[in-house]
Amino acid sequence: MTVRVRGSGRVKPQGGGFELATWYLMRLTGIGLFVTALGHYLITHFVYDPASQKAQWIIDNRWGNIAWRTVDWLMLSFVVFHSFMGMRTVVQDYTRGGTRTLLTMALYLGAFVLFALGTIVVATLQFPVA
Repeated sequence: MTVRVRGSGRVKPQGGGFELATWYLMRLTGIGLFVTALGHYLITHFVYDPASQKAQWIIDNRWGNIAWRTVDWLMLSFVVFHSFMGMRTVVQDYTRGGTRTLLTMALYLGAFVLFALGTIVVATLQFPVA
């Protein structure tokens, strides 16, 4: 008996439209997640001494810098899109009919709420007063 092993991952959708855009964006957000998460880890644990990173240090040095906020917001964007679209793929693969529609809409709503709340937090935290 011969077993054919197919490459891992989802097959690229034929044609165009929303499915193809999602397929490409999943790959781009995966790369973005890798870069931002690795950068976050390296900077947090190797560039700065973790023992000195108390709450006030984080407020002053991380949240007081617009570049850090932008990177954190980008990581939030990548995580929300990548995770919820990944769950959407699972829902599309394993459900049918009204259940699929209900779960897909719940995922979109959940993603929107988490993204909006995260964006509000990152955008509205006050800068430290020096």
